[in-house]
Amino acid sequence: MSIFSRAALVLTIGALSACAAENLSAPPTPIGDFRLGFDTVVADQSQPVGPSRKATPDEWEAAFKQEIGKRIGRYDGSRIYHIGVGVTAYALAVPGVPILLSPKSVVVFSVDVWDDALQRTVNAEPKEFTVFEGISGATVIGSGLTKSREQQIATLSENAARKIGEWLVENKAWFTPEAVAARAALPPLPKPATVTTPLPATKALPPAGSSAAPTN
Repeated sequence: MSIFSRAALVLTIGALSACAAENLSAPPTPIGDFRLGFDTVVADQSQPVGPSRKATPDEWEAAFKQEIGKRIGRYDGSRIYHIGVGVTAYALAVPGVPILLSPKSVVVFSVDVWDDALQRTVNAEPKEFTVFEGISGATVIGSGLTKSREQQIATLSENAARKIGEWLVENKAWFTPEAVAARAALPPLPKPATVTTPLPATKALPPAGSSAAPTN
């Protein structure tokens, strides 16, 4: 099979995959008693890697928050959890040589989950993700040729939110009554006069005992 035949095959598969888009109007995969409170995204330390279009921290923060709200904000449990995201690195593909040297866009970020009632993180360490655009008819020849910078940011943020959702599903045991009881039995954390860094990936913590409105 020639390289052009392979490219045509990938384009066909990508087009079919695009048709099977995620249905965000359907209920999300259950993970227990979970409701999204704050989704705090910090990107002021994000750095472009290699040849890349530039994106501002505000652009990453707004795009991530929008996609996290759309997906993870669908949960309607009674117990509030906050999600903190730190965007650390990215590459937004620049125009390259089609097919052979088609660069792909990527974003690197870390995530923490914060139990609002107990005022402590749920995961022991921040979870780091590296997320790519994925294969589609628009990216197989390099999204630098087929997408604007804003479209690349939107695609990466959508894929990042989907990956965070999958991670929560994989760790749904965190949100069981047993897990909550185990966290409640842990020694209380020191309470400084002013709490400024609740999540390793975020800037600020909701006030202790707060009841955050869900992000929908």
